[in-house]
Amino acid sequence: MNIKSELHPRNKHREDYDLEFLIQSCSELAPFVILNKYQVKSVDFFNPEAVKMLNKALLKAYYQIDHWDIPAGYLCPPVPGRADYIHHIADLLGESNRLNIPLGNKVKGLDIGVGANCIYPIIALSEYQWQFVGSDIDQKAIDSSNKIILSNPKLRDKISIRLQSNSKDIFKSIIRENELFDFTICNPPFHSSKAEARSSANRKLKNLKAKKRVLNFAGQSNELWYDGGEYGFLKEMIGQSKEFTNSVMWFTCLVSKESNLKKVYVLLNNVNAKKVKTIPMETGNKKSRIVAWSFLNEKEIKEWGSARWT
Repeated sequence: MNIKSELHPRNKHREDYDLEFLIQSCSELAPFVILNKYQVKSVDFFNPEAVKMLNKALLKAYYQIDHWDIPAGYLCPPVPGRADYIHHIADLLGESNRLNIPLGNKVKGLDIGVGANCIYPIIALSEYQWQFVGSDIDQKAIDSSNKIILSNPKLRDKISIRLQSNSKDIFKSIIRENELFDFTICNPPFHSSKAEARSSANRKLKNLKAKKRVLNFAGQSNELWYDGGEYGFLKEMIGQSKEFTNSVMWFTCLVSKESNLKKVYVLLNNVNAKKVKTIPMETGNKKSRIVAWSFLNEKEIKEWGSARWT
């Protein structure tokens, strides 16, 4: 059995997919299982429907989500990578709690750009029983996430989804007056334009010698690109986070492009972030990192945790 040692130690997906086990949980996966060139059972990762069904099976088998679906054309993210982000956040919170990861609904997270899939809140609730708010600028994505929540009793009253009516705002109108979040998470748009996103997808498929030019993880415009690309989004997020210094203990965001890190650190220095952490992540051949920042000092962070989680 191959162990994916780069994944977080608590990640349930460190071993190769047990397809027989997954099919037992979700029989709909069976038609999408193929023999790869090594004559080993696998899933056709060039087929968007196969990728979606794999996610459905993983969520059902490992996180007890019986009903999960997304509209055609919406981002279908790989579950192992999403789980890694959540587990690293758990460690981050534990650092300010005498190395004990806080559990239960006293912990509250905010997912900026929850999408149609609601995967981050699902994993966080299933693994740590945290409560979550998800935000998005896309009404169809909001409706999809709400449908997932309503279709699974374990998610009801624990995850709420909020529409961001102003696409230029990130936290404003989502974080309400006197509302506190222990952390925020975000997987920002990576590309600066539709053309760049398409070019990147085609290049990846060419490198994999794909016969069909299909973007297997799909995605809408707001999920894949942003004016100014990843750095443009991070610049806005960091700047706007300054308005909520006392509402959030840790702001965090994925940073895929290593070349953006130095510029991000400059931005964080400019807004006088008191604590900055960079947490490396690796999924398969993809290296990334979480950048976390807080406007609280070490003493204030510990006081925040003891006041809210005990």
